[in-house]
Order: sequence, then C-alpha cells, then structure tokens
Amino acid sequence: MTDNHIYVIFGASGDLTKRKLVPALYALFVEGLLPEKFALLGASRSSISDEDFRDRMKTAISEFKEIDDSSKIGEFVHKLHYTSVDFKDEAAFANFKQKLGALREEKEIGGNTVFYLSTPPSLYGVIPTHLASVGLNNEEDGWKRMIIEKPFGYDLDSALALKDKLLKSWNEEQLYRIDHYLGKETVQNLLVTRFSNGTFEPLWNRNYIHHVEITAAESIGIEKRGGYYDKSGALRDMVQNHLLQVAGITAMEPPSSLEPSAIRNEILKVFQSIRPMKKEDVKTHVIRGQYTTASANGEKLQGYRNEEGVGPNSITETYVALKFHIDNFRWGGVPFYIRTGKRLPTRVTEVVIHFKRTPHFLFSQGSMGNTCNQLVIRIQPDEGVMMKFGMKAPGSGFEVENVNMDFHYSELIDKRIPSAYERLIHDSMKGDTTLFARTEEVLEAWKFLSPVIESWKNDEDIPVYGYPAGSWGPLAADELIEDKAMTWRYPCKNLSNDGTHCEL
Repeated sequence: MTDNHIYVIFGASGDLTKRKLVPALYALFVEGLLPEKFALLGASRSSISDEDFRDRMKTAISEFKEIDDSSKIGEFVHKLHYTSVDFKDEAAFANFKQKLGALREEKEIGGNTVFYLSTPPSLYGVIPTHLASVGLNNEEDGWKRMIIEKPFGYDLDSALALKDKLLKSWNEEQLYRIDHYLGKETVQNLLVTRFSNGTFEPLWNRNYIHHVEITAAESIGIEKRGGYYDKSGALRDMVQNHLLQVAGITAMEPPSSLEPSAIRNEILKVFQSIRPMKKEDVKTHVIRGQYTTASANGEKLQGYRNEEGVGPNSITETYVALKFHIDNFRWGGVPFYIRTGKRLPTRVTEVVIHFKRTPHFLFSQGSMGNTCNQLVIRIQPDEGVMMKFGMKAPGSGFEVENVNMDFHYSELIDKRIPSAYERLIHDSMKGDTTLFARTEEVLEAWKFLSPVIESWKNDEDIPVYGYPAGSWGPLAADELIEDKAMTWRYPCKNLSNDGTHCEL
C-alpha cells in the first residue's frame, strides 16, 4: 500500500488530465491501489467549483475509461477538489498553499504530495520555482515529488537551463520525468525477456546479432496540433525521448539488482556509449521526411503543409530514420536503426532483433528469401513477442520457409493489463523511479542529437524527402541499411480494413 498523500495536477482543465490522468487514477482506485487517505487537487487558471470539476471528471472517466467498472465513480469523485491558480503569478501560490493546507487538515493527510505538471513546457521551470518560494518543496513534513511531462527542453542548451533552474530548489530524487512509453507492459518485459531466459541473453551481443531495429509508426497525422508540432517535429517529439529510451533498455547490460538506481545506471551507460555523430555524417546517417497529399484505403489524406497551423513552406519533419552505433564490448560493430513517422500505414511500435545468418546456407530458401531469424517485441498495439525462424516446407526436398512462434498478452484473459499512465502514476506514488528518466539520460540524448539539430538548421543542402501519406516513408530510408539483402521489417501484411491494426 502506498503512503497517504495528496495528488496535485497543474493543468487540471487540460486534455491530458481528462483523457489519461484522472481515468488512470480511477482505475487505481477500483483496483484498491490508492492509499486509505487520498485526495486529488486539480489546479488551473479557470474559475470553477469543486462540483463542476467533479462533474467534468465523471464524464471523462466514462468517456475515456481505463477499466470496465463504473460502479465506484461516484465514490471516487468525492476525493476530487479544485482551485484556481494563475501559474505565472508567484503571489498566487501563497493562496494555493493555504488551499492545500486546508485540504490536508480536512482529510487528515500529512505533507506527502505529488505535483504533476500537465502544462505547457514553458511552465516547467516556473511552477516548481513558485512552489519552492512558499516552501512546498520542503520535505520536513513528508515527501514531495514533481512529475514533469516531455519535452524536457527544446535542445541541449534549453535542457541544461531547465535542469539548473529545477535543481536550485528541488533535488534529483524529487524529480520524475515521465515517458509513457516506458510504462508499457512490453517495454518492461524487455528486461524479463533478456535477463530471465538462458535462451536469449547469451545471444544478445555482436557475435549473433546483425542489427537492431526500432519502429514507432502512427497512422494519424498531427491531429490539429499544428501549432505545437511545427515547432517540434518527429525528432524532438519521438526520438529524443521515447525511442532512445527504448533503445537504452534494449541495449543495457544486466543490472546488479532491480533497484531503480541499478537499472537507470545501465541505461545511462548505453547513452554515454553511443558514438557521437559528426555533422558530416548527418546526410548519410539521418533521413527526414514530410508526408504529402495522397489517397489510402479509399480516403484522401491531406499533406502536412495543408494541416491547420502549419506554414505553406514548412520543412518540419514528420518522419525520421537514423542509424547509430553503441561503442562498447557487447555492441561493437552492430548498427541500430530507428524510424518513426506520422501518416504511415498503421499504428505499431516494436523492437526487432535481426540475428546473423548461418555461415553457410545448405537449403533452397523458398519463401524465406534472404531474411534472417528475427525476434519481434511488439510494444503496441496487440502487445506480444514473436520469433521468426526457418522450417522445412511440406513436400519433397529441403525448401525452407519462415514460420512464427508467438505470444500475445491478450491471451492472458484472466489478467488485466494496466495502461502506461496507470502504471507510472502508481510508481510515482510508491517512489519507484525505475521507469522515469534521470537528468543525465536526458542530457546525453540531447548531446547525441545536437549535431542533427544544428545541421538541419544550418545546412540547406540536407533534403526533406516527401512521402505519400499512407506509405512507409521516404524510399531514401532504405539506403541506411548497409546490407542490401536486409530491409526494414514491414509488419502489416495482414492490415485490418480500417488501417489501425496489424498482426505480429
């Protein structure tokens, strides 16, 4: 059971709160994972009553349900409270402290508090500073934790500035940089797959692995987020945080224990071992693309530059593919490939371990072609693990074809899989930092990508490749893979009619 505490959400009137945070908290309540004494305090600039806030959250829980049990919604929303705060006004935080203190006294809850910043990034340095100015960072009366959504900075310089600002009044142990990808069941299962199986760990190195591929594809466009996305792009939105973190877990050494610090230390070592990218390598190691108008599944899809809030001459990337190496004993010489994009054929995120071919292939290859054995770890959707290997095709002779041996989490019908936010919120309540990024990890990721950002900004000769909406991205991305007998894995041969689901 977690300690009694108050959970504060700054930005409580926003989209993230109603779609993810409050439904996840309700699921924790139904599962009996909230402490005996618990209250949620929502804070935004809007001036509404507790009852109005509860009514809105009641609707949100029903609309964006995380759990199939609505019987306790009425009981849960009585734990919800609201206060209006001008986040930029330091004086307003004295009144906020009074409101929080009164709620603690009324509910007989001590000083334990989680502060969740569900706000624009421009406030990530402001709100913590104002909280500290009224002593709400002080842990003499109980622990204080600050959850910060991505992005942590816009580039290396801004990330360093934000780090310095936060660490003036908060210590590293109080800061929880949330990355919802790390809360997904299959990402966590990477650790178990690797370190609990004598089958995989001896093969998880340069001697047996040809290359590693990480894909995060989205079928949707920017969904009316043009104002935000045009200033961010796929590199900042997906690669710097989500995908490099997944790469870190995929490539890390075995930790000395399952303690958060032991696991995070190994992830940090991976980031510190990534070969620095030279500016002259950007043209050949990184491909950026932008989706253009096209038709897919009988629907006309507009190009990125036609989206609301996007300039007609924008060169912001909606697709990134990059190649890098991890220079250590385990991975020396093994290329890692990452790709992510909007308006691709389907929504799928997976890690693919491509094993080396046998040194001498005796058999006719049949449908196997030139592919090698693959271990596919599907993160979303249809979470699961699949092994692709060669088997003799029925009939005479020794023709080999690929077959799959797979497991789907959906087959565990007696087990409920919590959402990523549910898992991470619960971890923040317990003080478990395993799945939250540390400052050093974030900075190392920005250091690695800084030459890319600078080159894209200053070198007009680096192209932005157009790709038709609904395709798998620019053809130029295929040139990243040195071995021409190898290709990206295209996971959706059995794509559903609505284009939203594909089989392992």
